[in-house]
Amino acid sequence: MIIVVTQDLQRQNLRHLYADVAWFGVLAGSALAFLSVYAARLGASPFQIGLLTAGPAGLNLAFSLQAGRWLEGRPFPTVTFHSSVYHRLIYLLLIPLPWLLPQSRQVWGLVALVLLGAIPGTLLAIGFNAAYADLVPADQRAHVTGRRNALLALTLTTSSLVSGQILAATPFPFNFQLVFALGAGGAVMSSYHLYWLRPTKAAEDKVEAPGGSTGALMRPGSLRLPDALRLAAGLRYLTRSQGKPLLRADLLRGPFGRVLLAFLIFYSVQHLPIPLFPVFWVRELGLSDRSISIGQAGFNAAMFLGSIAAGSIRGRLGHHRLILLGVTLYGLYPLMTGLATNSLLFWAASLAGGVVWGFLSVGLIDHLFDHVPTGDRPAHMAFHNLVLNLGILSGTLVGPLMADRFGLRETLFISAALRLACVGLFLPRKR
Repeated sequence: MIIVVTQDLQRQNLRHLYADVAWFGVLAGSALAFLSVYAARLGASPFQIGLLTAGPAGLNLAFSLQAGRWLEGRPFPTVTFHSSVYHRLIYLLLIPLPWLLPQSRQVWGLVALVLLGAIPGTLLAIGFNAAYADLVPADQRAHVTGRRNALLALTLTTSSLVSGQILAATPFPFNFQLVFALGAGGAVMSSYHLYWLRPTKAAEDKVEAPGGSTGALMRPGSLRLPDALRLAAGLRYLTRSQGKPLLRADLLRGPFGRVLLAFLIFYSVQHLPIPLFPVFWVRELGLSDRSISIGQAGFNAAMFLGSIAAGSIRGRLGHHRLILLGVTLYGLYPLMTGLATNSLLFWAASLAGGVVWGFLSVGLIDHLFDHVPTGDRPAHMAFHNLVLNLGILSGTLVGPLMADRFGLRETLFISAALRLACVGLFLPRKR
C-alpha cells in the first residue's frame, strides 16, 4: 500500500512539475523576455540594463552559500513555493509601474524591483534544484527533464509570439503592461503548481550522467537573458555541506583552479554584450516589438533543437570536441547582430545563436562535471556558482563601459572576437 501511495505521489508531482514549467515558459516568454526591451524603450542606458542582470548576480554572489546552508534540513518543496511567491511578486508590481512613476524614473524602478526579488530568487533557484533532485528518481531525470524542456520551449516560443502581437496592436506603455500581466499570470500559475509538490521517500542520489538532472534550458529565479541563459548546474549541492566548509583554498591550488579560471573568463566574455543587445535592437536597428518577438521565439525554438542535437553530436565527437565546436561558433550571435541592418539578419542571428547555445550549454555542463569528483561535489559546485555570478557581474558591467568607449556595434564585434578567443580556454593541456 505504501508503494502505491509513493507511486501516486510521484505521478502527481510529475504532473505538477510539467505544469509548473509550462506556466514558467509563459512568464519567461513575456515579462522576462521583454523587461529589458521595455527599459530600452524608456531610454535606459546599457549600464542601466546591465544592472538588471548584474544586481541579482551580485546578491547571488553574496547570499547563495548562506542560502544553501539555511536550506539544509528544510522541506525543499515548501521553501520552493514560498520563495517563488516572494520572488514573483515583482511581476505583479510591474503592471502598475507606468501609472506610479514618471517615465524618467521607471528605469530605476525596474532596477529596484529586480533587486527586491533577487534574494528570494536565489532561494528559489537553489531550493527548486534541490527539490527536483529529491522528487524525481535518478533513473527518470533525463526523461523528465527532456519533457520539461519540450514544454518550456513550446510555451516560451508561443508566449514570445503572442507578446509581440500584443505589443504591436496596443499603444505604449499599455502594451507592455499587458505583457507584464501575461507574465504575472504565468508566474501565479507556476507557483500554484509548486504549492502542490509533496515530498515522497528520500531520493537516492545516484551517480548521474553529466547534466542529467541539471540540463534544464532555464532555471527558476533567473532573468531571461538573450544568448546567455543561466545554467542551473548542481545548485542542489549547496544544500549538502553537512557542516563542512564549502569554500576550500586547496581546490583553487589544484587542477580545478584552472578549470574555474577558464569558466570565469568565459562567463565574463559571454556576458559582455548582454546589456547591449536590447539597446542595439531598439536604437540602432529600429526594430519593432513584433520583430523582436519573432527573434526571441526563433532563438528559443532553435535552442531547444540544439539541446536535442547535442546528444547525437556528443556521441560522434565526444564532449570535449562538442564544447570546442560550440565555443568556436558562439561568437556568431553578436557578430551577425552587429552586421545586421534590418530584421532579417537579426532573425538569422537568433536562429544561429539559439542552436549554438543549445548544444554549447550541454557541453559546458559536461566539461564542468568531468572535473568534479563525485564524492566532493558540494565544495566544487559552490566555487562554480561563485565564478558564474562573478562572471555575470563583471561582464554586464564592463560591456556598457566598452560601448561608451567604442560604440555599440563595434563592441558587439569585439565581443564576437573575444568569444572566439575563448576556444583557447578549453583546448586540452599538454602533459
